[in-house]
Amino acid sequence: MGPRLNPCQLEIELFCRGIRIDPSCTLEQDARAFSRTRAGLGSGLELVLPGDLRDCWLNAPVVESFAKVSPWILQKQDEVYYVEDERTRDFYQVILPAAPDWYHATTSRGVAMDQIGVLQGTYLGIYINDACAFWGPEHLECKFCTTGLNVGTSEMAVKDVRDVVEVALAAKAESGVTFVHFNSGYQGGQDLERSAPYAQAIKEQVGALVGLQLTPAKDVSQYDRLIDLGVDHFSFCYELHNPEYFAKFLPGKQRTFGQEAFFRALEYTVGKLGKGTVSGEIIAGIEPIEDTLAAIDYITERGAFPTVCIFRPTIGSQMQNWPSPAPADMEIVFRHVYDACRKQGIPIGLAPNIEVSLVVQPTDTKYLAPRDWKFHLYEAQLRLMTFAAQPLFKRKLTARGISPQSLLQTT
Repeated sequence: MGPRLNPCQLEIELFCRGIRIDPSCTLEQDARAFSRTRAGLGSGLELVLPGDLRDCWLNAPVVESFAKVSPWILQKQDEVYYVEDERTRDFYQVILPAAPDWYHATTSRGVAMDQIGVLQGTYLGIYINDACAFWGPEHLECKFCTTGLNVGTSEMAVKDVRDVVEVALAAKAESGVTFVHFNSGYQGGQDLERSAPYAQAIKEQVGALVGLQLTPAKDVSQYDRLIDLGVDHFSFCYELHNPEYFAKFLPGKQRTFGQEAFFRALEYTVGKLGKGTVSGEIIAGIEPIEDTLAAIDYITERGAFPTVCIFRPTIGSQMQNWPSPAPADMEIVFRHVYDACRKQGIPIGLAPNIEVSLVVQPTDTKYLAPRDWKFHLYEAQLRLMTFAAQPLFKRKLTARGISPQSLLQTT
């Protein structure tokens, strides 16, 4: 029997192996329902892993084939949930965040609120447009994605701005949401233009941090308008750093943009918004690990932070029968995430109440770092920056008031 896992190691284990559900569990009354929205990564069970440095959130795979043979099993004893490793008989207590009441409410237009947006950890995730245009007869969709299967079925396709505002207000009031994250598949080059009314409405009528995850604009000056509207964060999903793997697994992105377009957009927006405000999103577990490490270095050297998703072979994707990556390999990846962020001084974890359950966050990876003087210095710097940033975030979380222009857009 080896040493017990720390929360980040356990998080990686559960992402890679998934969990089975014991009959003792009563998920219908205790947990958030599985949600196959957007790319399908929310198809698992939301869990919180308590820890001394911080609690780690994750969306643990349950329905995928690899999870059905997992050594990890979720059990309930005396109203408390645990995950047990059947190989070692080690138990770890976990917390199941409950579904909020607003999940069961409707907007004033009669639309179910959970068809508009869902909590992914503690932030509100909203897919704002039709299914990605790469889903078509040419089959140009990313090979690991299921967006084309979920949008319009598991959730509403195009969202009305008024419904989005009502859901965001409910999520802020009941769930303490501070961050609204909009994403979309490829929309034929209209991606940024279509996102603007949503971003403007949230800043003016709700008061929240706003993030956009869209395909890159070829004319990077288009980001200036969104920044002027108050967008706080941009995320660029270029997924794979190895150019050959990028072309093979992301045929639509390769044909339409090329990898360099993601790099240009990332570097431009970092230059506009500053260090730590932009993320480069990649998938670990498909390309060679050396390429993933190189991606983390590239992203952090440009002043962005790395959002690293552990590859999940989601049901319905072209890669649903691929193996999930080995936890030992992923631990190498996420140890490098912390090292790279520390080396480049990336300000991680400053914004209040943003816990992302779909990835191992950079702030989670501190559990993998040696507790030496470099660790303590970086953590002290982050605490100081968090304190200094409080007035800024207080302003950003205050609604600006409705402008005449936005009234025209929402009526």
